[in-house]
Amino acid sequence: MTAPRTGLVTLGETMGLVSAVETGPLDFARNFTYGIGGAESNVAIGVARLGAPASWLGRVGSDATGDLIERRLRAEQVRTEAIRDQGFTGLMLKHRRFGTALHVDYHRAGSAGSRLSPADIRADWIESAAVLHVTGITTALSESAREAVRHAVALARAAGVTVSVDVNHRSKLWPKEVAGPVLRDLVEQADIVFAGVEEAELVLGCAEGRPLPVPELVRALADLGPREAVLKDGARGCTALVDGVPYRVPALKVAVVDPVGAGDAFVAGYLAEHLLGGTAEQRLRTAIAAGAFAVTVPGDCEGLPRRAELDALTLTEEDVSR
Repeated sequence: MTAPRTGLVTLGETMGLVSAVETGPLDFARNFTYGIGGAESNVAIGVARLGAPASWLGRVGSDATGDLIERRLRAEQVRTEAIRDQGFTGLMLKHRRFGTALHVDYHRAGSAGSRLSPADIRADWIESAAVLHVTGITTALSESAREAVRHAVALARAAGVTVSVDVNHRSKLWPKEVAGPVLRDLVEQADIVFAGVEEAELVLGCAEGRPLPVPELVRALADLGPREAVLKDGARGCTALVDGVPYRVPALKVAVVDPVGAGDAFVAGYLAEHLLGGTAEQRLRTAIAAGAFAVTVPGDCEGLPRRAELDALTLTEEDVSR
């Protein structure tokens, strides 16, 4: 008898996160915090906090930051395969120039995480999972990382495992003309796709200056193959097409402290409910609430909610329109 598939598997680069405490030019910052951040590990932590099994795989340096990443993920009850590499663990530097305007610099070229390769992928993890989650970030890091993502997706599809893709385009990593075709190919392999408005336009090859209405963007994403297409629209909430049924959920009004990581929290909320058998409405409500939690706390993953906290912000049934 075949064991049932359970939990989420994800892979990618997690980095050290240096954050200036004071608002203003970096020249005058004197106090900093140090943590970790990475789209895929943020999702894994978010899923685990909401009560579903989660696993993360990636390369880290044989350094103190690599040690920190492994400890933090294991402490969050995320099954972790932190492959030690002779390269350095990548870094993010984040500071707030004024108000809520955040600036993020990446120091990751040639990092341990960028050396991820198809040989690193755990076929046994993927084949026993319910969902494989990948992002466009990893495909941008290097050719070997891109091939690792493609290999993981091919394994998942062959095993009948649901493939989740967050487009997550990072313009600092690669230009649009290179990213667009690669990301489109990834979306075409997905069962679930998440994208922002500009990311959807990039994947679809929309002409600049001629934006499609949001419902048309979502439908066009679904037409590429995913049966669940979710458009993350920031302060306007989200729009989705799930098994042909349209949904629209408004955002929650909260005081924004740090918007970085909100998209990952949203994805974690949606996938956690998916893994736990929630309806489309439940997935979207939890996604919105998780994203709202995340922006109220500094850091990439610190504000991700636990299951018992969701009631404080969860929407009522009347807030979902379809």
